[in-house]
Amino acid sequence: MDDILTSSVTDPRGERQLHEVAGQDLAALSVEDLKTRIAILRGAIERAEQEMSERGGAVSAAEALFRK
Repeated sequence: MDDILTSSVTDPRGERQLHEVAGQDLAALSVEDLKTRIAILRGAIERAEQEMSERGGAVSAAEALFRK
């Protein structure tokens, strides 16, 4: 199942291009494959949200520093 999200087309970090993952034909996947895919994508969303949160904190800290 991991090969569903790790194909030959990769970005510089080795991750599958988002548009390819989002546009993949799901008809050929089993229910278990779909569940696994959803879990993987949810994990990726959580990582992205965490990164956004961390960046927001850094920006807020920098803004607070320069306001003083």
